[in-house]
Amino acid sequence: MIKQNIIGFFDSGVGGTSIWKEMIQILPHENTIYLADSINAPYGKKTREEIILLSEKNTEFLLNKGCKMIVVACNTATTNAISHLREKYKIPFIGIEPAIKPAALHTKTNNVGILATQGTLSSELFAITSQEFASNIDVCEQEGKGLVELIESNQLESNDMQNLLVKYLEPMQKANIDYLILGCTHYSYLIPQIKEIIGNKVTIIDSGFAVSKQIKKILEKNKGLNSQNRQGNYQFYSNKNIEIIHSLLAEIPFELEIKQEQF
Repeated sequence: MIKQNIIGFFDSGVGGTSIWKEMIQILPHENTIYLADSINAPYGKKTREEIILLSEKNTEFLLNKGCKMIVVACNTATTNAISHLREKYKIPFIGIEPAIKPAALHTKTNNVGILATQGTLSSELFAITSQEFASNIDVCEQEGKGLVELIESNQLESNDMQNLLVKYLEPMQKANIDYLILGCTHYSYLIPQIKEIIGNKVTIIDSGFAVSKQIKKILEKNKGLNSQNRQGNYQFYSNKNIEIIHSLLAEIPFELEIKQEQF
């Protein structure tokens, strides 16, 4: 592993930028490329075979850019394709899975909620993880139908978004959940609105910080941490509208290279 090489990220769209933001807080010297496959979003509606093919395409794009590690910054792609990617390609892959284990271990009401895409909720990996860690608690599963599409079209704070969130979260409140697992990286951008609806008694769990720690751990293990003493170079590619990336990353105080490119 060459220390100065790039960490690659891919997602079905812009959601994985929430993971990227967490990573640069603890690994500011790493060079990164983020790939937003927004033209095919959401992956949650696609078959496992389609998700694997899209994940291969994204991986090969990033490998051609010289990536030393790839973060599958998408729950649906992780749960459906990461085992295949690890078998086919000889670099480290970091995945994003719904954080069922900490919710199951810490719940006091024995009721937890998960908001995720259909592709994640119906995956074999999610079923195995749920059986292993959550067999003795009640899990209120909710498909976040329509949420990704609204985020991708820059409608984070629209009335449609508010109405969908209320619709999806009210049954969980009635079920007395005390933990809410966000099973899609896009949903991290909805945390402020979710908190307004469910209040402070429910703990929201997303994967950003835990994934960032895992990235650092694997780089250290492979002696691949970038030793340069300067801010990393940050590149973003999208095959659709790049305005949403500009909007979501507007607070980043560093120079970003954001391009629209067909892939």
